[in-house]
Amino acid sequence: MPTAAVIGGLAVTGLVVVATAAVLIVRYALAGTSSADRARILAGVAEVVRAIRGRR
Repeated sequence: MPTAAVIGGLAVTGLVVVATAAVLIVRYALAGTSSADRARILAGVAEVVRAIRGRR
């Protein structure tokens, strides 16, 4: 049976994975885009991250 420390470690690991994926998605999406499109891209990525984390 997993202990509280193991469960907490898994939660932190999951958060790190989601954060890393978000950074990579943003870097890839913003490469070569004009400044007019960046706000829309960042809003879309935020929506995806919220969906992955289960808040939408």
